[in-house]
Amino acid sequence: MALIPIPGLDKSIKGKFIALSPQRKFVCDLMRYSRKVPSVPSQRRMHLADVVSARRSQPRHVSWCAIFLKAYAIVSAANPQLRRCYLPFLWPHIYEHPINVASFSLERTYRGEEGVFFAHVPRPELLSLEELDALVRHHKTADVDSIPHFRQAMLLSRMPLPLRRLLWWMALYTDGAARAHFFGTYAVSVVAAFGAGALHILSPLTTTLHYGTFDDQGAIDVRLTYDHRVMDGATIARALTALEEVLQNEICAELRALASPAPARQAAHAS
Repeated sequence: MALIPIPGLDKSIKGKFIALSPQRKFVCDLMRYSRKVPSVPSQRRMHLADVVSARRSQPRHVSWCAIFLKAYAIVSAANPQLRRCYLPFLWPHIYEHPINVASFSLERTYRGEEGVFFAHVPRPELLSLEELDALVRHHKTADVDSIPHFRQAMLLSRMPLPLRRLLWWMALYTDGAARAHFFGTYAVSVVAAFGAGALHILSPLTTTLHYGTFDDQGAIDVRLTYDHRVMDGATIARALTALEEVLQNEICAELRALASPAPARQAAHAS
C-alpha cells in the first residue's frame, strides 16, 4: 500500500528533548504513589453567601485557601477518623495521628519553571484566619529555597531514582508519625483562583479537600476525595455537612470580627 504524502508535512522539523526538572520529578513520584490509593470523590453543594459577604467586608480579603484550611481542621479535630491513614507495613493496619497537619498546594516558579509545591501547617484550627492567611501569602511569595519543605522536596527530587523511591516508600508506608510530618494528615488542593475546579484529585493522603468556583448566589461545589480503605462514604458525607456548618458559623463569625474595630476584634479573638 502506497503511503499518501501529507500536505505541508516537513520531516526536517523536529521537536526538542527536555529533561525532567526537580519539580517535575517530584510530581511524577507523587503520582506514582497517589495512583495506588483507591480514592473516591464525594461532593456537596454548599450555600455560603453569608461567608462570601463577611469576607468582602474586610479591607484585605482572607484567602479562601486559609478559610477552608481552618474550617476543615476544625472538623478533623473533632473527628479522629479524618486523621487516620492506611499503612501496609509490616501488616495492613490503620494509624491515627493525634493532631491535624494540613498540607496545601500552590504553584511557584523555581529556576525559571513552574512547579507544584506543598506547604504544611500543624494544628491550623488553633491559628486565627489572619495568621493562616499570612502563612499562605508567605509560602506564595518567599524564596523557594528559604522554605524548608520546598527545599527538602527539591533535594529529594535530585536524588537517583532508586533512592527516591525507597525514601518515598519509607515515608508513606512504614511509620504513621513520619508520614504525617512529611505529607500531612489532610490536603487542600485548589485551582479555583484560575476559574477551574478539579473533579477527582489523586493524592497519597486519606482526604483531600478541593472546590470549584462560586455562583452568583454564593453557592459552591466542595469535594472530598478519600481513601476508601480507611473510611466509607457516610463518614465523608457527615464531614462535608459539618464543614458547611463550621463555615456558616465559626468561620463566618471570625470573618465578621475581622471587619470590626481593633478592640472588638481582640476581645472576639480572646473569647
